[in-house]
Amino acid sequence: MHHVADVFLVFHREWISEFLLRWGHVVAGVVWIGLLYYFNFVQVPAFNELDAGARNQAVDKLASRALWWFRWGAMATLGFGILILAVGKEYQQASYWKSYEGIAISTGMLLAVTMFANVWLVIWPNQKKVIANARNVLAGGEADPDAPAAGRKALLASRQNAIFSFTMLFFMVGTAHFMGQAFTGEPKGGARAIYWIITIVLWAALEVKALGVGGAKPGGLNWMYDDHKRAIGVGLALVVVWYVLFVVIL
Repeated sequence: MHHVADVFLVFHREWISEFLLRWGHVVAGVVWIGLLYYFNFVQVPAFNELDAGARNQAVDKLASRALWWFRWGAMATLGFGILILAVGKEYQQASYWKSYEGIAISTGMLLAVTMFANVWLVIWPNQKKVIANARNVLAGGEADPDAPAAGRKALLASRQNAIFSFTMLFFMVGTAHFMGQAFTGEPKGGARAIYWIITIVLWAALEVKALGVGGAKPGGLNWMYDDHKRAIGVGLALVVVWYVLFVVIL
């Protein structure tokens, strides 16, 4: 009986850590990233074709609700991810983070945490101003002159999140389904250092630009944020660039 109980407890722990937490992580991630794509690929282009009155109505009734699920989907995704790291035995070993799998998941985590920060520290604070302005105008008040700039800041961060998402998902999914089978062993310390230096520079350059450093106006280096199709193209190209860096350097 004790043996059966021990087996049940082990299975129970494994079931919680290996299935339920990952399932929750995936479900929350689908909500978050699904709405990210909805905002960038559907809502923004559609809103650009609406007149001011219709757009304010849509912001009040539609966007405000979607943003609730969006930001809390991001929070839940991060929360489940932290719990997975806390209970997973492999993540407690320093050697794991030096392996190909560890480097791949770390790359995905870097982008995912950045995207989460963009949601809560850039997109949502600025979208609150846009929503408040829309509701004020609908109630007969004066338009907030700062609302367009706030909307632009939110757009840049949202488009950058869309760009990052392709590479983030590539490494997150690839770690479990590809990296462990395609790459074995542990890359040399020098190779890891070079990979992370290039990765941090690339990540920082894109994120700084998305935060409006150097200007947030359309055109110039912001061309990739000005159209959702360009953002998709840059995002897919970034997957290729990052994977080439992973393979060539490591």
